[in-house]
Amino acid sequence: MQRTLSRLGSALLAALLLFTAHILVGVDRASAADPLTGYLMAHFTEGTIGEQIYFAHSKDGLHWTDLNDGAPVLLSTVGTKGVRDPAIVRSPAGDKYWIIATDLHTSSGESWDDAVNRGSTSLVVWESADLVNWSAPRLLNVAGAIPGAGDAWAPEAIFDPASGDYIVYWATNATLNGIKKHRIYYTRTRDFRTVSAPAVYIDRPGTQFTIDTQIVESPTSVGGFRYYRASADGQITIEGSNSILGSWTRIGDLSHMGISNGATGGNVVEGPMWMKFNDRTEWALWLDQFKTGRGYMPITSANLGSTNNFRTVSDYALGTNRKRHGGIMSLTAAEEGRVLGKYGVSRPINRLQSFNFSDRFVRHANFDVRIDANVSPVQDSQFRIMPGLADSSAVSFQSVNYPGYYLRHQNYDFVLAPYDGTAQFQADATFRQVPGLASSSWSSFQSYNHPDHYIRHYAYELKLDPITTATGRGDATFRVTS
Repeated sequence: MQRTLSRLGSALLAALLLFTAHILVGVDRASAADPLTGYLMAHFTEGTIGEQIYFAHSKDGLHWTDLNDGAPVLLSTVGTKGVRDPAIVRSPAGDKYWIIATDLHTSSGESWDDAVNRGSTSLVVWESADLVNWSAPRLLNVAGAIPGAGDAWAPEAIFDPASGDYIVYWATNATLNGIKKHRIYYTRTRDFRTVSAPAVYIDRPGTQFTIDTQIVESPTSVGGFRYYRASADGQITIEGSNSILGSWTRIGDLSHMGISNGATGGNVVEGPMWMKFNDRTEWALWLDQFKTGRGYMPITSANLGSTNNFRTVSDYALGTNRKRHGGIMSLTAAEEGRVLGKYGVSRPINRLQSFNFSDRFVRHANFDVRIDANVSPVQDSQFRIMPGLADSSAVSFQSVNYPGYYLRHQNYDFVLAPYDGTAQFQADATFRQVPGLASSSWSSFQSYNHPDHYIRHYAYELKLDPITTATGRGDATFRVTS
């Protein structure tokens, strides 16, 4: 009887494993069968609003167009309220995406000494099922368990098929064996919510630090390895391995091309960013020319097994925004359609003119909202009318000079606030455009979550009120002008 049960158990286990294998293979084949038609770059730039998440799109991997009218796609409202070095991660099944980024906002006035030695030990994480609807940002404390950790910078993540989870790796400044410097640490996660204990991943000899590193996969092992790693560690060092957490072989660096991370001078770069071309066995390694401020440059190779195979590229264009350290993901046709459908549409710049004070326009001032005449700078009164954050058939008003900031009501008053991804913000910043209450050739804006209330001015301040009088109808009527 026991042998029979044992045989039955073994048979059931084998059948279960076979069934599971079929499921996994089916998912892999389904995702691999989707043709790749474009590229998405997530990056940051610098300036007061710049340290946020921006998107750019390319059809050929070399010529890029800024998306979302050059405005940020995501704003951090947690931690330091600024982000740098974003990485974009796709699940193997292509049904979930994450953006992880450094929690750092140098434009807020934080000194580099504070950022390096007393900075955030968390990453900022966004999550999406479709690349266009993103969760609110959250903090993921990856480095807090490292003794004396001063920061957590330049995160990356890659799926590890050997373990079925993701390897998250980043740089932390901490003392180890009597030497304080940036080393690369790693942790494991399945959901970017909980992580394993951090461990050292890359530790160069002596005082040589490493901040930026990124891995790319070569599934057919062109060049002799399945994975290749580019690290900014004095040089731009290229290594190969057949296992993400296994031993790595140093292939070489780019000093022969006059490119380094500072150790040998030449064109000093950082932020190595890999990209596999969709239509051929060739890779681009994008390098940020931070010393000269010229932005990213690509070098390409069809065989990463030797650094002598890299070639410079002259025919490329990066769009208007200066792109700082980020990541590139190839897009399927479905993904590309969704991304361009939301972020690829250029929207005109408009103003809202008061009906009963026709020389006055809606404007923000110190993040409060009112109507004024002779607005200076005029950009304070300029908005892009976007599909409603809570309902695409309605509208939301995004500031032109504070891109990513929207008009929203709070306690029936109006403010200009950074979009935080929450359902409450979406509802508070969404309005239905209806015929003007005082003149049907003008417009009024009905609150999405308080439908008996409308945008109106009162003593020149913007309010959200129920409208019951002729004066109220005049105050709640506006003309959308250019």
